[in-house]
Amino acid sequence: MIACALAAAAAHAAPPIFVLNSLDASVSVVDPATWKETKRIATGKEPHHLYMTPDEKSVIVANAFSDTLTFIDPKTAEVQRVVRGILDPYHLRFSPDMKWFVTAANRLNHVDIYKWDGKDLLLAKRVPTGKTPSHVWIDSKSTTAYVTMQDSDELVAIDLASQSLKWRIKTGPMPADLTMTPDEKQILVGLTGGDSVEVFDIAGDYPKAVRRIRTGDGAHAFRSAGDKRHVYLSNRVANTISKIDLVTLQVVDTYAAPGGPDCMDVVGGGKLLLTTSRWAKKLTVIDLQTKKVVKQVQVGKSPHGVWTLDHAPR
Repeated sequence: MIACALAAAAAHAAPPIFVLNSLDASVSVVDPATWKETKRIATGKEPHHLYMTPDEKSVIVANAFSDTLTFIDPKTAEVQRVVRGILDPYHLRFSPDMKWFVTAANRLNHVDIYKWDGKDLLLAKRVPTGKTPSHVWIDSKSTTAYVTMQDSDELVAIDLASQSLKWRIKTGPMPADLTMTPDEKQILVGLTGGDSVEVFDIAGDYPKAVRRIRTGDGAHAFRSAGDKRHVYLSNRVANTISKIDLVTLQVVDTYAAPGGPDCMDVVGGGKLLLTTSRWAKKLTVIDLQTKKVVKQVQVGKSPHGVWTLDHAPR
């Protein structure tokens, strides 16, 4: 069964897997057929997150300490171009309609909103926020960006059309990644300084905290399971990954994930979960049926983001 899942991930000349090595200023390119690193791509200093454009023509690496973005072809792993002058891009996200590009300046306490014409980025506005903007989520209608504030324990909402702050609300300790329920009436926030996901009702004019879902210490990053109902959440301190039902708002499964699991992706027709093992310098592959670690690939220092074109629906 495990062999079949690994073979499925490699079938039909599957595209490469990209792993960011934050302390090596590089991207490891991993071949899913052999589960070996085939090359490393030099980036700017401290690449922490990467994001595939909604049209899936580019993987964008945000190099926070170099103020640059590296565009990479997701099929060939060749660098397409480097965009300079993007101030402290720690986290990044395109709006689904690709009209807006948003970056969180983790060190500089602001969010930048860029207009996108299909080729170039034009800064529309720099929005001051709370302390240490961490992760960004944009709704499916491309109207609102939601951003967590890691060190002031806040969640803010920014209207993209006017580039103005809509509201802010206090959260639990060290909010990090966030995701929405399918009806977009609630937003889930991972509390890296705690052991839970905090759920906010955002259906009205002002949000309200409605519950917490206990997952594990260091609740951090989300990834869709691909079925429009479940998400995975990495618990970086607990060394586990939780599967959360977005309808019942309950943990329905837990997977062991060694080495400080961080960012994730789902491949192999939804059978395999990839996670960066932040403290172990490895990419870890988990079989979701057997719940076992089936591969670990040596990569660079402090691996953070992971992404591939051959992913489950997001």
